[in-house]
Amino acid sequence: MKRLCISTVLLFFILTMSGQGYSRDEMPVLEGPYMGQKLPGSTPELFAPGVVSTEDWEVGGAFTPDLNEFYFIRKNKENGKQEIAVFQNKNNLWHESVFSPRVGSPLFSPDGNTMLLAKRYRERTKAGWSELKSLESPFDSLPIMRLSVSSKGTYFFDEFKRDFTGAIRYSRLIDGKYEEPKLLGSEINQGKSFHPFISADESYLIFDGHREGGYGDSDLYISYRKPDGSWGEAINLGDKINTKGWEAVASVTSDGKYLFFSRNETPGNHKNVDIFWVNTQFIETLRPKSE
Repeated sequence: MKRLCISTVLLFFILTMSGQGYSRDEMPVLEGPYMGQKLPGSTPELFAPGVVSTEDWEVGGAFTPDLNEFYFIRKNKENGKQEIAVFQNKNNLWHESVFSPRVGSPLFSPDGNTMLLAKRYRERTKAGWSELKSLESPFDSLPIMRLSVSSKGTYFFDEFKRDFTGAIRYSRLIDGKYEEPKLLGSEINQGKSFHPFISADESYLIFDGHREGGYGDSDLYISYRKPDGSWGEAINLGDKINTKGWEAVASVTSDGKYLFFSRNETPGNHKNVDIFWVNTQFIETLRPKSE
């Protein structure tokens, strides 16, 4: 295998520090787990600087459960339209491609067989992902921005309205059919609540919201399931993760080790949004001891 020449390594360092992107000819070789990136600690780090996170707009990064594909949303530099891009691990090397125009905010079922795209989805087949399919009523008529699903098949989703208010609902799969969606309680739905991520075992829910006592534009919160099945008061993820800017659209890798989320560090300016990652020690640190 060819290694990067010294000049390319130097270019990689310079562009990484400046946050700029690469041309296709300059793209560094990406190999190994997590696209070969240095693993983060308890302080969030840019994910794949200069490759995924650039001086432009990237949001909603998520790995498939097998950790061999990384999907995210970005703006196409040529036409300005939003698209879903993917890096795929083939023979331990990561390859970039455009997956599709933007449809929803991609997440994956815990078994990896379904790509969730708001009120639409794709199924994994032997040939790759299926064509787009639509969820059945009542989900197909709701203003869903992001939908997450647990191993039990329970849907958790937000409702994004034109007045920029939002709330999170859930719907359980009972005897093969989904029940009428129900609104989560005030523990979670205070102020504005968006972009839910439910853990596979439904033990915690991570979401972003704008509520009193937060650090900035939008913060990330976590709520833990109590033994009686109810949800505990949402807990702010703290000032290492949340800033005066906008933190949102979080997901946790299937191995439970890393949280991915989007951030813009300039309040009110969403032209440059980047994807960050951080280890998930906070999940146990913040968990109420009685639970």
